[in-house]
Amino acid sequence: MDIIVLAGGISTERDVSFKTGEMVANALRGNGHRVILLDAFMGYLDEECELGDVFSKAGEISLKVGDIPEVAPDLAAVKASRHDQSPRFFGPNVLQMCAKADIVFMALHGENGENGEVQATFDMFGIRYTGSDYLSSAIAMNKRMAKAVMAAAGVPVVSGITMLKENRCDDLGKLKMELPLIVKPCCGGSSIGCTIVREEKDFSAALDEGFKWENELVIERFVKGREFSVGVMEGRALPVIEIAPKVGFYDYKNKYKAGSAVETCPALLPEDITAKMQRYAEMVTEAIGLDTYARMDMLLDEQNNIYCMEANTLPGMTPTSLLPQEAAVVGMDFATLVEKIIEISIEKRYKR
Repeated sequence: MDIIVLAGGISTERDVSFKTGEMVANALRGNGHRVILLDAFMGYLDEECELGDVFSKAGEISLKVGDIPEVAPDLAAVKASRHDQSPRFFGPNVLQMCAKADIVFMALHGENGENGEVQATFDMFGIRYTGSDYLSSAIAMNKRMAKAVMAAAGVPVVSGITMLKENRCDDLGKLKMELPLIVKPCCGGSSIGCTIVREEKDFSAALDEGFKWENELVIERFVKGREFSVGVMEGRALPVIEIAPKVGFYDYKNKYKAGSAVETCPALLPEDITAKMQRYAEMVTEAIGLDTYARMDMLLDEQNNIYCMEANTLPGMTPTSLLPQEAAVVGMDFATLVEKIIEISIEKRYKR
């Protein structure tokens, strides 16, 4: 097959996306496909801009990727560096190249790739892609909406509120919120902009940090407990993985710097807790409509209460990512996993 692996974009997870894209592209090449790793935002320009059989020069065109930096990208600098300085999200020739592919493997992360807008565009252009459709992606990306859907389906979530920048309130008494709590962007990922607030004097700074990234924040009761993740493919849960950061919480640095967290799969849990987490993960995919693959993040408190925190529609595929580790436990190596994702996506969406 001729495959575009679409990465980059202009979300806060741009750099993480490149590493996912690199691993996916390498695996697909090893499986015998012609693959181009393409930056959705920067696009591709040659001197004559004639694409022709663009896949015949896939190796020349594909991005070259470095290590993931320990800090989020400077998006203003990224935008300023684009050749054509167009206000459009898609860079030069991106849609044309994607239309030439048999399928686009979605390696985008964060707002641009997971909020449904790219998927909706591809639907309009008749471009085939991996992963969930535009509607389920949009619901899952917005933590406020996702929590409402999960709660309605009987999946336990942490209590909290949302706050718009225009309605900012720094008074915890007026908000009727008790410490400790966590402040996070409503549609962000990779824990960027997240702050755990333990003292009232730190609340304003937490709002400042969150609003740097988005105009809507989620403010939740902080749950002390163990962190887990459960991948789901075709509606069936994979083994549960536990994530234990060596220092602090599972923030951007701990997620993508090798050795920063201890990850155990299958997680060391009683059978009934494992089964319940897996069932909740399956319930989330059904309620939101995530019919190909996804990953749910969960917390287990000291009283063994489970809370589903969010649904990830395009889970990371980096060297330290969780879904590939879960798949490996059931005998699915990385090359098989990416091939399976393509197979599921075609079967679910394009063989009707």
